[in-house]
Amino acid sequence: MRPTFPHPLFLAVLLLVLAFAVPAQAHFGMLVPDKNLVTKDGPKSVSLDIRFWHPMENQGMNLEKPKLELFAKGKKQDVSASLAASTVEGKQAWKADYQVKAPGVCQFLMTPPAYWEPAEDKFIIHITKTVVSALGDDEGWDKPVGAKLEIVPMVKPFALYAGNLFTGKVLFKGKPLANAEVEVEFYNKDGARKAPDDAYVTQVVKTDGAGVFSYAAPWSGWWGFSALHDDDAKMKKDGKDKDVELGGVIWVYFHPVPGK
Repeated sequence: MRPTFPHPLFLAVLLLVLAFAVPAQAHFGMLVPDKNLVTKDGPKSVSLDIRFWHPMENQGMNLEKPKLELFAKGKKQDVSASLAASTVEGKQAWKADYQVKAPGVCQFLMTPPAYWEPAEDKFIIHITKTVVSALGDDEGWDKPVGAKLEIVPMVKPFALYAGNLFTGKVLFKGKPLANAEVEVEFYNKDGARKAPDDAYVTQVVKTDGAGVFSYAAPWSGWWGFSALHDDDAKMKKDGKDKDVELGGVIWVYFHPVPGK
């Protein structure tokens, strides 16, 4: 008896169904420091964990060497020389250590090379930052760093308790971005948190007409906020123009509520 094979149309439909059955995982640039406050009594250094990751599932992709900048006291400094290669779960990642020399608010910004995502037929660039207060100085945390797409905090980002409302303003080329999607994920470092359904893995909020959004973190730890917007420039792939998705990402720590 000759074997029978499924009709090509059936195979095409089956592949389409399987594609939709696999939940889409949110990409996040990660720039997570070991502390959000450098105190006078503690170590005078900040260690940065830098990845391209799915934070809640704690899985990731390779990250080519990015650019790392520091914004403090109105000045910009390229600190890419502090980057050291690392490997996390078999994926290329990076580390960086910064020695605090004076009081001030330090805004770290990581800009990676474009990542080609074949499943979405586009490039992805997540411009990622975090804010650290050093030695008691808390001035300047609400100042934009001038990234093409960024989230500017509207509440002090290094003094939040779990359950507090984080509010940010999304800027694209320096102007508020209305009706933009902002993806939110928890960095599930030890895997202790389990989502009740795939729908809970990546939370999504949208900006209002002034580019402002808010989100209340339900528990303590590091939370990433990623504003998404297609760039107004294309990039070439195999000689063809392709869309570029920008992510303006900020990582914020929510401290456990005292007494709980």
